[in-house]
Amino acid sequence: MILAHRHFPALSVCLIVIMAAVSVSVSAGVQPNNQHEIKHLLKFIADSGCQLERNGKYHSASEALSHIKNKYDYFVDEIKTTEDFIRYSATKSLMSGKYYHVLCKGRMPVKTADWLLEELQRFRAMGGVDGE
Repeated sequence: MILAHRHFPALSVCLIVIMAAVSVSVSAGVQPNNQHEIKHLLKFIADSGCQLERNGKYHSASEALSHIKNKYDYFVDEIKTTEDFIRYSATKSLMSGKYYHVLCKGRMPVKTADWLLEELQRFRAMGGVDGE
């Protein structure tokens, strides 16, 4: 940085502007406590052994996790809360408008959003720690 400052002052200014912009965009996103909850929900999906039904087709927990992560990455600028994460990433198909459902062994299928909101409520009641 010192070399850039002495020999390329415009580059130094440019680097400072870029670093400031990055720090603003990170702080404007998902808050750390929400990041913690989202990570928990992603782990919950991965460890569930349940199947996710999207548009009439069933997908394994790992396939569901991959899809939900992709939607999370796509909508990251819109997501400020854990509930936003569920709404944007794990509720319904953007293409068909059909709700996602989760099928866990021994349970009736439920909307994925309801399943994740229930887990979020349980997680918060435990003080934001895994009850394992």
